[in-house]
Order: sequence, then C-alpha cells, then structure tokens
Amino acid sequence: MIFDTHGHYDDEAFDADRDELLMSMHESGVDFIVNIGASIESTKKTLELAEKYSFIYAAIGVHPSETGELTEEDIAWLKSKAAEPKVVAIGEIGLDYYWPDPDKDIQKKWFEKQLWLASEVNLPIVVHSRDAAKDTLEILKSWQKNKTAGVIHCFSYTKESAREYLDMDYYFGIGGVITFKNARKLVEAAEYIPMNRILLETDCPYLAPEPYRGKRNRSSYIDFVAQKLSEIKKISKEEVLVQAMQNAKGFYFRER
Repeated sequence: MIFDTHGHYDDEAFDADRDELLMSMHESGVDFIVNIGASIESTKKTLELAEKYSFIYAAIGVHPSETGELTEEDIAWLKSKAAEPKVVAIGEIGLDYYWPDPDKDIQKKWFEKQLWLASEVNLPIVVHSRDAAKDTLEILKSWQKNKTAGVIHCFSYTKESAREYLDMDYYFGIGGVITFKNARKLVEAAEYIPMNRILLETDCPYLAPEPYRGKRNRSSYIDFVAQKLSEIKKISKEEVLVQAMQNAKGFYFRER
C-alpha cells in the first residue's frame, strides 16, 4: 500500500530498465506514483508516462534551476496541458539558492508565474525549496489570497518552519533523508508534524533511504521511510502507510 507522491521516472537513470521496473511496481506493493515535471522536456516525458501506465499521474511544471530559459509561451503550454485528466498538480516549482544560477529574481518571477497558473487551473502545488527558507515562506504567505493546496517537497527545514506551513494548511513531503544518521533536525520536525499532513515520497532516482543510501532510489523503498516514521510516531508501519495513502489521495485526487 504505497503512494509515491514524488518520483522522476523520466530521468535517464531509468533508461536501461524503465518499463521492466514500472511493470513490477504492483507486486512490490506500489499502488500509485506521481511523476513530477522538472523542465518543459521532462514534463513532456512525464505526460507520456502517465498516458502509458494506469497507476502513474503527472505533475507539470519547471524546477527553479531550469527557469533561466523559461518563456511566457512555455507557461501557456503548461496551462493547456493542465486540463489533461491525469494531471494532478503544478510542480515542482519554487526556489533553489544552492547554486548561483539562475539569478534569484528570475527564480522568484517564474515561481510566482507558476503559482498564478496553479490558481487559474485549480491544481495543488509541489514546492521545491533549497537554501531558500525565508523567501519561499514570504512568497507563499503572500500567496494565501489566491490559495491553492501545497506540499513542501523533501521538507528539510526546522520545526519552527513546519509550524508556519501548518498554519497555512500545507503538507510535507517526507522521504529517504529521514533515515539518514544526520537527519536530527528533520526527525524533530517529523515528530511535530501531524501524521495527517505527511506525504511519503522518494524523489527517485535520488535520495534513497538507508540501507540503500547512494544507490538508485525506487518507489518500493518508501517502506523504509514508513518504518522510520512508525518509530518516530510510535504507531505501526501499516498505520503510517494507510494514513499516508489517505493523505495523498486527498491531496492529488481532489475535485477541480
């Protein structure tokens, strides 16, 4: 009973065995996957995957690191694709200050444009935020007047940041990082975040949990994330998976 709310099966890391791996998902306990667009090109591949596989859904959007060449025509194209029945979110969008490029102002511009897009098409947002806690929070707080549901993908900030996002009714994407030995800050945040606001994710092929850290990630490895959360929350792994499934369906499969 696994709903992987954030994967990148269009990534070249899966080129050698993509079909074989995806065809094995059901027997590995994976019921649903949302494949996440990170550029215009990866969004096109994401839409193809959603069309080919009944259990894959699509989030369409442009990652902050890919916004340098983004155009208004691209936004118009995304809007046209948002009407497709298996498109369930706009993402991943947001801010990433880890690298110097694109410029912060460019990232902010296209983050806000894609927020407007999400509002226009009435879809939730999948937010990427890396080394950009203050600006991400400020933009999303100002966005409340045109609110759409949102998840902070790969949440890595503090318990105090989690409180701010909870006040705005956001969800939190939790993946393999929570199993790492140096994840103390994230564990503290996960203890605080209510289980009904947690979405389980892989970000595959990246961020595989222990004991597969450093290897290619896959949706079935969410089982290790659920086990760690069960220890943190002091509930059974099955309860974690059931609640996470319910959360994900409510987030992604809502009526437009």
